[in-house]
Amino acid sequence: MSRKHRKGLAPAIKQAPMARASAQAKRFTADSFQNVLARVGIGTDNQSSGGSYSFDFISRNRVQMEAMYRSSWIVGAVVDSVAEDMTRAGVTISCDMAPDELQALEQEIERLQAWNALCDTIKWGRLYGGALAVMLVDGQKMETPLNVDSIGEGQFKGLLVLDRWLVQPSLDNLVDELGPDLGKPKYYDVVADSMALKRQRIHYSRVLRVDGVDLPYWQRISENLWGQSVIERLFDRLLAFDSTTQGVAQLVYKAHLRTLKVEKLREIIATGGPMLEGLVKQIDFIRRFQTNEGLTLLDASDEFQVDQYTFAGLDDVLLQMAQQLSGASEIPLTRLFGQSPAGLNATGDGEMKQYHEGINTKQERRLRMPLTRLLDVMARSVFGKPLPKGWSFTFNSLQRMSDTEKSTVGTQTTTAILEAFESSVIDLATCLKELKQASAVTGLFTNITDEMITEAENAPPPIEGEADVPGKGPNPGQEEDPEPGKGAAG
Repeated sequence: MSRKHRKGLAPAIKQAPMARASAQAKRFTADSFQNVLARVGIGTDNQSSGGSYSFDFISRNRVQMEAMYRSSWIVGAVVDSVAEDMTRAGVTISCDMAPDELQALEQEIERLQAWNALCDTIKWGRLYGGALAVMLVDGQKMETPLNVDSIGEGQFKGLLVLDRWLVQPSLDNLVDELGPDLGKPKYYDVVADSMALKRQRIHYSRVLRVDGVDLPYWQRISENLWGQSVIERLFDRLLAFDSTTQGVAQLVYKAHLRTLKVEKLREIIATGGPMLEGLVKQIDFIRRFQTNEGLTLLDASDEFQVDQYTFAGLDDVLLQMAQQLSGASEIPLTRLFGQSPAGLNATGDGEMKQYHEGINTKQERRLRMPLTRLLDVMARSVFGKPLPKGWSFTFNSLQRMSDTEKSTVGTQTTTAILEAFESSVIDLATCLKELKQASAVTGLFTNITDEMITEAENAPPPIEGEADVPGKGPNPGQEEDPEPGKGAAG
């Protein structure tokens, strides 16, 4: 090959790898099965390819939300059951405080109906997409930041629940301080239609906010920085269930279809007059006397036919619809519909355990921060001082223990406390406090009084070598020797 030809092929040789790379770049692989000839798979011009998803935006329709909550028992159960389960068991506060002080704090929570207010806040947050519980502190202005250090005894007056439609968040004035509230509205303006605090501005530090379903950024902006109603996600499943249920109810009216074949019916109808009136009287006569023990009188040329309808399989359809609704609401059938578990040896314990774990997850996400703020404020209002350093709380379990389980827990708890006492890890007063505090769970030692604890705290320390156990001295039930080395008889 001449130099001229080699020189002419050089550009082509250089372009060959680029062409191959370009051809390889145009190739692509799909991550799902497709068969274009059989029109199987997404994107192959079939019915599945025409499916899509769109926005419902029913969270913005307050009237429709309220109509669904009032008229649909399923919507009411979906909204109420989770909120009630999140607040019905309460919490257990762990801190270095006397049992009587913790009891006083719990009594104040009950007196001010704080749990009821939190339950309503969660309800309206789930229904509308967001709600607030305003902490009412006497002597402080609502538009100013909450000053917890200045809260004295008796200043906390309770919670006022306001749903998202009773307040207008300050969308142009957001929280810019670093923390969990960063980016949220700094103020909430109460509308004129509110039952209280009308036209007042509330600082974000004074509210306990509970949203519905968390949304991504742009969708949250479209909802005025609120969440989404829990009903919006199960709206299509709710329509399917109600439509199926109503359709089955309509079929009951057509459980049996009766057909009357009349000779020359078209001619009778077309002629009208006495012939048509006679036919109508005949049908009315049949309907009047056709009872369980009656007779059906027909002309010899007429024919009467009854077609029975079978309801086989409809129960399975309803059950499938109910299961889809249960899955969409994250509530088991036994809790949502109140029905017993189906199947051989079915108890529903597994489903309820999983549901309770889900409730605990919601408690940790939705109530941990609001309750921390609330308990701090209430403690200062009850005791005039904050809770001890290092305090914490845990949500009580929703699963109720049987008598056997409670007895086992009580025995183990009592044994552990007494072993710590006998090993001198704790003193008698601490032992009595632990037994009294555990009585709420075990049901034991409920008669331990504060006077007994005070007496144990003021008791002199035991003599070295003697066990500080009631009735377990060196000689239980006997008097000590008057002098060392001498017996009782001297």
